[in-house]
Amino acid sequence: MEALITGIHHITALASDPQKNVDFYTGILGLRLVKKTINFDAPDVYHFYFGDETGSPGTILTFFPFPGARKGQKGVGETTYTAFSVPKDALPFWQERLTGLGFTLSTELERFGEKLQCFEDHDGMGIELIATGSDDRNGWTGGPIPAEFAIKGFHSATLNLRAQQLTADLLTEAMDYRLIGEEKNRFRFGTKGNPGDIIDIVINQPASRSVQSAGTVHHIAFRTENEASQREMQQRLWQYGQQVTEIKDRNYFQSIYFREPGGILFEVATDEPGFAIDEPVSELGQKLKLPEWAEPHRQKIEKSLPPIQVSPSNPPVE
Repeated sequence: MEALITGIHHITALASDPQKNVDFYTGILGLRLVKKTINFDAPDVYHFYFGDETGSPGTILTFFPFPGARKGQKGVGETTYTAFSVPKDALPFWQERLTGLGFTLSTELERFGEKLQCFEDHDGMGIELIATGSDDRNGWTGGPIPAEFAIKGFHSATLNLRAQQLTADLLTEAMDYRLIGEEKNRFRFGTKGNPGDIIDIVINQPASRSVQSAGTVHHIAFRTENEASQREMQQRLWQYGQQVTEIKDRNYFQSIYFREPGGILFEVATDEPGFAIDEPVSELGQKLKLPEWAEPHRQKIEKSLPPIQVSPSNPPVE
């Protein structure tokens, strides 16, 4: 069977204050704001995309910030931790940087032979930095983080489930993944097993049901090459018994959605056309970009959105 899924495309989460969200992911983690647009289903809400220089698939963490939203709760049926890949010797830099800015870090951990650090952003979003020597991608260095320490993109994502078998079957039988490792109650899957294509299933950690709000992941998107491969994937999922949506145009990619057996929302998104279709790479993220159908309502939309700024320096942390 031809491989149609090649790894993680993007991960989308919920946030509260839009400015704090931008300050953290650009000013503290050093990601690039590659697109400032709107939630297509709620035009009075921003949609921010953070990633590498061009917003390459496998680097894109996106947010819907709802001002005043309460913190959510990690639990079963959620992607509880989003892991970024950093250079092998970068953890001491990040430990000093994050503790100096007032963040509480876990003790240094090791997983499948790689060292990592866990912490949460201001909304309680679970973040991991995993030090690896097997990632040759270049991170964004136009922000405050030197190249030798910069985040390269996603390493992996952790799905917290009550049971792993049905989701494991979906990943391996329909989505081109294979089991590549086990540690205690953690099951690791990969397409090739490289940073950016790894999915971990953890059983009942924590065991309570997740509550979706600020600081929780809304969905995880898997990457496929183009519209043709996406339609083939859609057919494959239908044949597997999944209830899959029609193809939706998200301007910078096309998407289909479905819920895996544990209740987590999955998406399959195309690599094409990317984020440079409506502004040059050198200017990504600087202006509010709207889909064609929303452009006639620009004035109303802009008035409904709070102004935000991207600071090149380290923002204050409250």
